[in-house]
Amino acid sequence: MKYIRALNLAVARLEEWLLIGIVLFMVGLAFLQVVLRNIFDQSFLWGDPLLRHLVLWVGFIGASLATRYEKHINIDVFGRVLKGKIKEVVQLIAELFALLITALLTSAAWQFVMMEKEFNNIAFGDVPSWYFQIIIPIGFALITIRFFLLALERVVSLFSKKEGKR
Repeated sequence: MKYIRALNLAVARLEEWLLIGIVLFMVGLAFLQVVLRNIFDQSFLWGDPLLRHLVLWVGFIGASLATRYEKHINIDVFGRVLKGKIKEVVQLIAELFALLITALLTSAAWQFVMMEKEFNNIAFGDVPSWYFQIIIPIGFALITIRFFLLALERVVSLFSKKEGKR
């Protein structure tokens, strides 16, 4: 379990640095586009489509990180009412359900990207759109893995806790 946590943390650090890099690039490109348009009456034709696709990347990488830190969107009605092991069991069920849904979304996203590749849709210039859309199945797969790891940790903690201790 220790090695899994270390790997999970290493992936989270990589995602954080990737997010920082992408967001800085996006801010720089958007600023450059504004300057080019307003001062030189020019712009990069590929700038706006690239920025739109990078927003997708930021969203999915951010969602994976949010899941890793258990900051994803959830309904915690039971979490506020329940206590002890029953609360842990309900959280485990919710994580397993989320794992199932994100696994199904990973499969659907993969099919979508493969259709985009087959239809040879172009994002801009000669760049195929599926190059940028590949983050959709990758993002859902990362989120699925994160939910699996959260559920695994919860199972281990449920069975390793001694009765009467918290």
